[in-house]
Amino acid sequence: MWALRDRDGRVRVGLTHVPGGYLGDAVYVELPPVGTEVASGEPIGLVESSSAVCEVVTPVSGAIVGINPAAEQSPETITADPYGEGWLLDIRPADPAELDSLLTDEEYGRLAGEE
Repeated sequence: MWALRDRDGRVRVGLTHVPGGYLGDAVYVELPPVGTEVASGEPIGLVESSSAVCEVVTPVSGAIVGINPAAEQSPETITADPYGEGWLLDIRPADPAELDSLLTDEEYGRLAGEE
């Protein structure tokens, strides 16, 4: 999962290109409703393709304050444009400092075997 803090302090969350590459075109997404309290590292939903299912795991704790309607209406967007129109949800973090423990883009790239 990727996470990006916006100017209002919310955290936008989406599936990275790595699991998206394994999934291919997403055909179904299941996400919790707005208002749901979530805990960092916990599975909160699913992204399904014709070949696999991937759990959506929240990178931060807090309350879900937005769901991307495009992801629900056109699930293929999740893997086709994971860092743009394919974002999944917005979270209002319970502890914004929790973001400091997440991997940077560079660290994630090294972990994923990208140099």
